Amino acid sequence: MAEESPSAVQDKEEQKNRDTDRWQGIKQSLGPGLLMAAAAIGVSHLVQSTRAGATYGFALVWALILANFFKYPFLEYGPRYAIATGESMIEGYNRLGKWAIGIFVIFTIGTMFAVQAAVTIVSASLAAELTGIALSPLAWSAILLGICILLLISGQYSALDGAIKLIMIVLAVSTIVALGAALFQGGQHEVSSYYPNIWDVAGVSFLIALMGWMPIPIDAAAWHSLWTLEREKQTQYRPKLKESLLDFNIGYIGAALLALGFLLLGGLVMYGSGEEYASSGAVFANQLLGLYTESLGDWLYPVIIICAFTTMFSTTLTVTDAYPRVSRNMLEVLMPDTMQDKDNLTVYRILIVVISLLSLGVLYFLGDSFTLMVDLATTLSFLTAPVLAYLNYKLVTADHMPDNCKPKPWLKWLSWSGLVFLTGFALVYLYWILLM
Repeated sequence: MAEESPSAVQDKEEQKNRDTDRWQGIKQSLGPGLLMAAAAIGVSHLVQSTRAGATYGFALVWALILANFFKYPFLEYGPRYAIATGESMIEGYNRLGKWAIGIFVIFTIGTMFAVQAAVTIVSASLAAELTGIALSPLAWSAILLGICILLLISGQYSALDGAIKLIMIVLAVSTIVALGAALFQGGQHEVSSYYPNIWDVAGVSFLIALMGWMPIPIDAAAWHSLWTLEREKQTQYRPKLKESLLDFNIGYIGAALLALGFLLLGGLVMYGSGEEYASSGAVFANQLLGLYTESLGDWLYPVIIICAFTTMFSTTLTVTDAYPRVSRNMLEVLMPDTMQDKDNLTVYRILIVVISLLSLGVLYFLGDSFTLMVDLATTLSFLTAPVLAYLNYKLVTADHMPDNCKPKPWLKWLSWSGLVFLTGFALVYLYWILLM
């Protein structure tokens, strides 16, 4: 057998080094997209997707798919902008003009307390079910937010995040297995009966609430841009655009598929059973766990309750981190002279406490109106989505955006289609609520 020439050996060695460098680059880039998925696989999945299946069967599958499809570009623009410019989207909004940053600030302040309250009360309901300790939803929410604050202030989030990713995988596998078991066993009705009419006030209201956080609010693009920059500081590695978008796509596509799985599971197990999702958080938690135990058996209950709670707690923790981080960045942009002498970590810690307390205030006034809280937060997110989507598109096509990082023509077309979709359904909702 002939020996390889020195040039062939050198070529192989160079290819091996390139493959190693490519893998190291991808490994260093992974994180922000998975963090976004951790935030997404919460209320929109565990609550809204399963409620959609339980209440409307398969009639809202199209809405779930289209919401994920048309929101894709506006969320993808978060990491795209951060990698291309080295700055957050919030700084980018300020470049566009005071009107743009003003809109973002108003929408963020107008929704963040309801959003944090919604994800916290879901976690609180699962915590009560997990521990068996019958505290009020407000008390459990205060305990969980206190734990989040301590973890984030003490800097232990990175270790917890690693554990959460593992448990999210367990939850995803459990959901897929439960869905397979439900499909094998068959549902309550013939396939044709899984498509009830949704075109009434209640149906349209829930449709908008479902799409509001599917898979996550559009303002999460700004969160993602901040996490991308933070990841770069941690690793001392500047990812290539392709590497960062790969991280985003893994998280986004995974979250979208899992949302579809929750909807189908809710439809197959609960639709037509005569049982509806309760407005009480405690009852809802029990119903959610029943989706798995009915399909897979009671033996799986301990695993599922731990995974479900940890998944929701990761969402609560992520949101508790995101809003102070975003608020601090907004202050830095709006009041650069004032913030110049402020310690960033101190400002961040103060904002964590203040925002959490105000979110608890929202919970106090709304009580245990579990579904009301969730629907309020998700509907607000959907109604603000068209404006935020337009801001994100305008930002990544602005003159200061490097040409080689601007969206390709197909992504621009998808953006304009998404703007029509989001605006159209927002107008449909307002029509049904105000005129019907």
